[in-house]
Amino acid sequence: METVFDTAQLPGPLRVEAWIETTALALVRTDFALVDPDAFGARLNAASLGAMQVTEMSYGPLRSRRTPELIRQSDPEQYQIAYICRGYQGIEQVRRQALLSPGELVLYDSSHPFTASVGAGQGLARSLMLQFPRQLLPLPESKVAGLFAEPLSGTHGVGRLFAQFLTTLADDHATYTRRDAARLGNTALDLATAVLAHQLDGEYARPMSAPGVLFLRITAHIDRQLHAPDLEPATIAAAHGISLRYLHRIFQQNGVSVSAYIKRRRLERCRRDLIDPGLSHLTVHAIGTRWGFPRPADFTRAFRSALGVPPTHYRAQYAPRPCDAPATR
Repeated sequence: METVFDTAQLPGPLRVEAWIETTALALVRTDFALVDPDAFGARLNAASLGAMQVTEMSYGPLRSRRTPELIRQSDPEQYQIAYICRGYQGIEQVRRQALLSPGELVLYDSSHPFTASVGAGQGLARSLMLQFPRQLLPLPESKVAGLFAEPLSGTHGVGRLFAQFLTTLADDHATYTRRDAARLGNTALDLATAVLAHQLDGEYARPMSAPGVLFLRITAHIDRQLHAPDLEPATIAAAHGISLRYLHRIFQQNGVSVSAYIKRRRLERCRRDLIDPGLSHLTVHAIGTRWGFPRPADFTRAFRSALGVPPTHYRAQYAPRPCDAPATR
């Protein structure tokens, strides 16, 4: 992983300001209050995984706040899932508070104010974090919001698998090529989805309302038909024997519009295909077309809006090069 910040390389007076700027660039901007600024120590390593990023951090006692003002100034609209490796850490978001122990996971959202803290007397805390664009998570935002600042297990079941995967990424990242990293980013997103879906299964396992069951059926139908050029609200409503108004109401109740859900899922398929070596013979336009973007300008605009770069640039970042071989330690 690339070492982005290490207080050992800086004189004391510069450490706090450098940490604030580094975390703003690598994560999201927050305000900091430090227990002992003169003795503050921290280290941050980051690695790009396509649209995702994994970050390893260690830091001394502090209190970090992401305020409504900071969100209005800049919001990358990202989810962050942290795995607590060492130390006890507090988190507060959406009126929910938790004290996290080593071995636990926690989810939070850059678009909502939060406060994170590490108490004094326990040395440097350490955590691993996966962050990714919120729209890439194929789960209803209204449901996912119920998991913010909730302690999730990183020692059992799928949570343990996700935590071990993050740990391995951090330990062995130097051996991966850029294409390896992009593919591993897909795996990281799938595992994060599995962790959150597992937590939501209890809710889905309870007797659901008819609209809730129908929503799950419709989203599964959409995922199967993403390639179809006529996939649109009217055809979806007709396929399920409901009115167009009722279809929109069901999605509204789950915090997303029908069109936005379709676009999000299509862009995710495009993103994966663009970095798939087995599909390098397909043009960017062909990939956009196969997932419902027949007009290149529309595809470029939608992709850049979601991921920050045009699809051609995104693909070029992960194109194989003659020297693209695993690095050695």
